[in-house]
Amino acid sequence: MRTESPGPQHEWLDDAAGPVVRPYTLTGGRVRPPGAGFDLVAFVLAPPAADPAGLPGLQPEHRRLVELARQPVAVADLAVDLDLAVGVVRVLLGDLLDRGLVAVHQPPTAAHLPDDNILKAVVSGLRAL
Repeated sequence: MRTESPGPQHEWLDDAAGPVVRPYTLTGGRVRPPGAGFDLVAFVLAPPAADPAGLPGLQPEHRRLVELARQPVAVADLAVDLDLAVGVVRVLLGDLLDRGLVAVHQPPTAAHLPDDNILKAVVSGLRAL
């Protein structure tokens, strides 16, 4: 039997009972972020001047997200670092985005990627070398 629970320790964890706050309570029952959704590989970055400490209505998870986003980080990595479901992290990021505490950089769409024929020609050219 383990004496310590795995993963990071935070204030919403009780060793005997497990998580004491359900994820939907962290989001106020919301299941979608305000505005557009976030791709799993979208990068989140908090501006250097972002300071969530004095803003009312932010939870510890919001503050932790801003701390983690001081360097560019993917949405999926934030979910892992906070040990929360990706859906919960997306809703919390939507709150931060609305308040201007983070910026989200979506990956390029397929329309911005090179044509398959161009890529095949490049590969063929490299093989010919």
